[in-house]
Amino acid sequence: MKIMCLNGWGGTLYDQLISYLKEADPDVLCLQEVIHTPASEADMLTYKDGDHVLPQRANLFRDVQNVLSDHIGIFCPAAQGVLWDDQTEIPSQWGLATFVKKRFPIIEQLQGFVHKSYSPFDYGDHPRSRSAHAIKIYDYDSNTPMVIAHMHGLRDLKGKMDTPEREAQARKFLTLINTLAEKDAPLIFCGDFNVEPDSETLKILKEAGLKELVTTMTSKGTRNSYYKKESRYADYLLVNDNVNVADFQVVFDPEVSDHCPLVLTT
Repeated sequence: MKIMCLNGWGGTLYDQLISYLKEADPDVLCLQEVIHTPASEADMLTYKDGDHVLPQRANLFRDVQNVLSDHIGIFCPAAQGVLWDDQTEIPSQWGLATFVKKRFPIIEQLQGFVHKSYSPFDYGDHPRSRSAHAIKIYDYDSNTPMVIAHMHGLRDLKGKMDTPEREAQARKFLTLINTLAEKDAPLIFCGDFNVEPDSETLKILKEAGLKELVTTMTSKGTRNSYYKKESRYADYLLVNDNVNVADFQVVFDPEVSDHCPLVLTT
């Protein structure tokens, strides 16, 4: 089974992203920074947050679902705010999505917030609402259920340091996943956690019996040439002892976002 985790950067590099996903064809895709804009048929809209301005693929969830047509897609919104079509405000939902090949039955799932709650009228003040999604699928190749979960961790304008909010977020994420966990079954945790490798977030997850794969495989981090800040780590993937890790890669080429895809093969 091929499991991919990626912050899609709102589809800023849409053509590269779609081409890569079509070729890679993961069995499970955990995608963060997903845009869903039912009020617009525009291809691209603009996100504005002070000096932070980015092109966004207006209906990234729909477009990824169309490319991964053999998958079931589940969109998990964290907030509805405003994107811009020139000078026109367009209501748009922002969150994460999970895509699962139809041959893997989804036998349980949980969606919940790890910070704040759904923000219905604007994206909100930083640090903004953050959600997580956990699925339990049945893998007939290994004849076992498997839990896969991802979240998009808090973005703090001050940096990636430990905060009480990030500690609480990690514990909520762990609780969400443990609700679905079965004895001796594989567990996979992933996402853009927005923390450093020595963070309290990762310590909490490791103390729960999980092994972090990113820093064991690369010292280059998980950000590519599109990311201009000094800190190179943001994305992580952790597994328990019941996961058979056949291969794991941090993909630096092609560049399909300002984050690198994480690809686990079991």
